Amino acid sequence: MRLMFWTGMWVFLADQLTKYVVLYQIDLPNQPGQTYDVFPPYLVLRMAWNRGVNFGLFADYDMRWVLIGVALAITAFVIWWVRREAMSRWALISAGLLVGGALGNVIDRLIHGAVADFLNMSCCGFTNPYAFNIADISIFIGAVGLVLFTDGDNKKKTA
Repeated sequence: MRLMFWTGMWVFLADQLTKYVVLYQIDLPNQPGQTYDVFPPYLVLRMAWNRGVNFGLFADYDMRWVLIGVALAITAFVIWWVRREAMSRWALISAGLLVGGALGNVIDRLIHGAVADFLNMSCCGFTNPYAFNIADISIFIGAVGLVLFTDGDNKKKTA
């Protein structure tokens, strides 16, 4: 459980720190489509405010509170699951990645009304039109890790 907590805390802090730097230190204008070349085309900061779910789906609908509720429910479920099951080290790290990322995006929705996405990576003649953030990466890796590193054979904790 402690490993999940520490992983989640560091993911959350890294996510919020990078968002602070991009929004307030680099002074990337808070307007969609503005860019800042870091290592073009491999890494470009491209500001995008995501009011919807993945890839901006449902962005035309006011789903802020629904998405906050869903993220908090998933976070609560993962914490409950980790407390209930005996999990491997990698499963705990995966759970921490998912929880830390989810909470990072919840804070964005609470403060800004949308998730601040700014990382854009392209390569080899392919131009990626989408932006993402550390929380998005962590949620994805954490979810995949939970699928890969947990199984139905774990016994309930008895304590």
